[in-house]
Amino acid sequence: MSKYCLRGFLRLSPESLMRKLLRDFNGQSQPNSWYDLYDDWPLIEASIAAQYSIRIRQHGDMSWDEFCALLSGLMPETPLGSIIAIRAENDAKVRKGWSADQRRIYSDWRKRSAERKLVDHEELLDSMKKMEAEMARLFGGGG
Repeated sequence: MSKYCLRGFLRLSPESLMRKLLRDFNGQSQPNSWYDLYDDWPLIEASIAAQYSIRIRQHGDMSWDEFCALLSGLMPETPLGSIIAIRAENDAKVRKGWSADQRRIYSDWRKRSAERKLVDHEELLDSMKKMEAEMARLFGGGG
């Protein structure tokens, strides 16, 4: 992916962008990704500006590798880092002391993650049915 620049990714539709980014920086799937590159873009921009004093919109030719390095190095004190800390919290005792806004952020993320898993599961079942029909057609099973 290093040959791509950030400008090219910013021109993609949200759907195609997410398909390209469903893997983490090492090519492995991320079952517990705590941010969404498209939906959290304003937080990412603000965090990179806060931590590195880099305005991404002014660096449209930034390489993908450089962008990934900056993103993966964001500290918890950045806007994205504080939101991720809320989304990733597993301790019920900690969550009990949260403000209404923190509970809303946590609940919204969990709900959105559950909805995505449901949608992905339905897509998987649909793809499996199509593949099964194609295999049956190829190998004479009717279909």
